[in-house]
Amino acid sequence: MSAPTYEIRPAYKQRVSEAAMKEIIQAVLKEELEGKEFDKDQGEAETTKKIANEIRARLKAMDLPRYKYMVQVVIGEQRGEGIRMGCRTFWDADTDAYANATYINDHLFCAATAYGIYLY
Repeated sequence: MSAPTYEIRPAYKQRVSEAAMKEIIQAVLKEELEGKEFDKDQGEAETTKKIANEIRARLKAMDLPRYKYMVQVVIGEQRGEGIRMGCRTFWDADTDAYANATYINDHLFCAATAYGIYLY
């Protein structure tokens, strides 16, 4: 009978990469928003869901064991104004990571942030 093993840290090659996460976010934003205009009547709820789901699916496709992903996407009309986003987290800096990216064209802006959380 073997003793149970408890992994409290991922192996070096199985840690989530902030650079890889950022590349995924940037690619999805470009694919989904290039040439798109902001629709103020209908809003962008479906677009934000679609982008968030696609980012999460691609992060999951990295197939890192015991990682869970959260994605936040904000889309707004481009009027030359600024936006500030903040977040507070309680996590392990050795195993958890986040990445963000923005996309801006003449009509809209989009900010997306993804969090990779290692489950002990």
